[in-house]
Order: sequence, then C-alpha cells, then structure tokens
Amino acid sequence: MRYLQARGLARTEDRHVWGDFGDGEMEEPESIAGLTLAARERLDNLFRQIGIYAPDGQLYDPEDKGAMMFYKEAANGQLLEEGITEAGAISSWTAAGTAYSVHDTDLLPVYIYYSMFGFQRVGDLIWAAADQRTRGFLLGATAGRTTLSGEGLQHQDGSSHMAAAAIPNCRVWDPCFAYELAVIMDHGMARMLDEQRDEFFYITVMNEIYDQPSMPEGAETAILKGLYKLRCVGETGPRVRLVGSGTILVEVLAAAELLQDFGVVAEVFSATSYTELAREAMEVARRNRFKAPDLRETSHVETLLGGEVPVVAASDYVRAFPGQIAPYLRAPMTLLGTDGFGRSANRQALRRFFEVDRQNIALAAIEALVRDGDLPPETLRAAIKAWDIDPETRAPWSC
Repeated sequence: MRYLQARGLARTEDRHVWGDFGDGEMEEPESIAGLTLAARERLDNLFRQIGIYAPDGQLYDPEDKGAMMFYKEAANGQLLEEGITEAGAISSWTAAGTAYSVHDTDLLPVYIYYSMFGFQRVGDLIWAAADQRTRGFLLGATAGRTTLSGEGLQHQDGSSHMAAAAIPNCRVWDPCFAYELAVIMDHGMARMLDEQRDEFFYITVMNEIYDQPSMPEGAETAILKGLYKLRCVGETGPRVRLVGSGTILVEVLAAAELLQDFGVVAEVFSATSYTELAREAMEVARRNRFKAPDLRETSHVETLLGGEVPVVAASDYVRAFPGQIAPYLRAPMTLLGTDGFGRSANRQALRRFFEVDRQNIALAAIEALVRDGDLPPETLRAAIKAWDIDPETRAPWSC
C-alpha cells in the first residue's frame, strides 16, 4: 500500500489489503491459527466480500450467521479452497489463467502454496500450463531450505527455482523486501494484462519477520533486471562483492558488517532474480557472437559485477541457482547454497548447518581475498576462530 501511495497511484492511509489463501492443508494447526488471527484482524470481510466458491451455494448456517461479515460460501465466490490436492489446485489455476483465450475473459489468478509442494509435486502440470500459455502468479510460500524452521525434509524447498528456470515463459523471482515484491507484482500485472504477454510469474515468499527498508531511489529498473546495489559497507581496504537473494540477503547484509572487523570493504547487492540475470546475459552473449568486437554489448550482471573483484553469491537454494550467472563473470565467484536434505531445526541452526549464515558468508569472502593475495593467510585462521566455525564438519550435502 505504501508503494501505491508513493507512486501517486492511490491514497492508502486508511486502507489495508488482506489475503488468506491456502495450499489445501487448512486443517493444520498453523492454518487454524491463521484463520483465528484473520478474524481478530477483521479479515472476515474477505469471506463476506469475495466469498468462498461453492457450486451449490451455502448449504448450512455458519456459526457467525448473525454477524454482518459472516463466513460466506457462494456459487460466484472467488476464493478457492481445494482441499489437500495440489493437482486440483494447479488445474484450477490453469483454467483461470487461460480464460483470456478460452472464454475471452481476462483473469489473473494467484495460487499460494508451500513452495516445496509446487514444482516438485506437480511440475508436469506446471509445464502443461506453460504450454497452454497460462497467465498468472505462482507464489511459493514459506520458501527456501532454511526459512521454515522445524519442518524437516518434506517441507523445505531448495530446488524449485531450478525447475522454474527450465520453463521458457516462466519469469522467476526470489525477492527479499516488500518493495521488491511490490515492483515485481506491478510489473507482472502490466505484462500479463496490459501487454498481453503469454507468461506467468513464479515468486518465492517467506514467513520470517525482519526489517523492511524503504526502496532506494531509482531502483525499480534494476530490481526488474534482477540485480541492484543495495549499499557499500566500509571505505578503505580490500574489496569484495556480496550478492544475496530472499531471506539470505539479510544474512549477507550482516556478513558485510562482520567483515568490518577485518578491514574489508563489502559491496552488497540484492539479486531479485538470478534466473532473469542469467537469461539476459545469455541473450547478450548470443547477440555478441554475430557482432564485430567494437559493437559488443554488456549484460546487466557484467555491468554491475564486472572486473576482478571477488564475488560471493548466496541463496536459500542449491548452489546451481546463483551459479547461473557464473559463466558471464570474469571475477572469481564463490557459491553458497543449501545443497542436501532438509533438517528439523531452527533457522539459525539450519543456516549454520548449510553454511549460509552470516559468519560463513563472511568467511567465504575472506577466503576469496586470501586466495587472491589481498589478505594474509592468518586472517582466514583468525576469522575461523572468531566466528567459531568448525572446519572438520562434514559437508551438508554428504549422506
């Protein structure tokens, strides 16, 4: 809402936007708690205004039938509760997302679900949706291998972005901050509705609580290209570039502060989409093959991360996800990710286990500078001791 207000699109001082969409597991404790919270926050008007779809209408009296904003099921309801069936839910999404061609009616469906239960469970149906030129948003919620604490292997997603990247008309995003999400959603609506692009957006969203800063001035264009510089920490000393996406960007920002203790200057970049970066770089590389050397273009990722300054790129997904941009950079690049099976633990423990916490990100930066000769070897040993990192720990992907 602040985003709309700032752009002069709407006055939003006294307005709220609520949404309550499930992946079907509505009987789970967290879902019941969510509905209880919704009622406390007066979200019940969503049910009254939008209505839950029921082909035969409401066949029973709801418990709150005497209230103005009662729980409403209706034949024209717009909120679908599919039950525990990802296949049914994605099929409903596809039907709505192709209504522009089948029924000459523009719809833009939003399907929100546990991100692990999307491409991994119904990937073939998502591919079929892409083949049908479906338009809409897929929001992979509680996304990432370490953001959903305590759920273990079944729920922790570290690979959906790689499956999404293989679908040509799927635009793939892993934002960290609310303003990034707002820019991406606005962009998606403009492309799919105004420009009538036959594509869909996959966006991973998380369930963590952390500070939400204001958008840097003029950042919108770079956000949509997939990468922008967030800040520079430090003034003099060896320089390193830290790149993060999703909630791991918060760890990257903290790692930049840790590096101050060792006199390292850290440029911090937010990668809203490693995939979109790689796609644009791939297109530029292809065009350059047909051009004279003096007419060669430079991709966005090379513009921001060009040169020989070491790059450390981290995400809450397998290393192949940030690794998509590695072929287009000359700089030495260290990839950090969550390769391996999920674990049942809290976020701090999970990020230490997968070596994507702030200490391991900072250590990777120091190791890169030591390797380049910009820091003495004893700096690495001092950092390992200072941050209590055990070099004898087995790799997280080992079984």
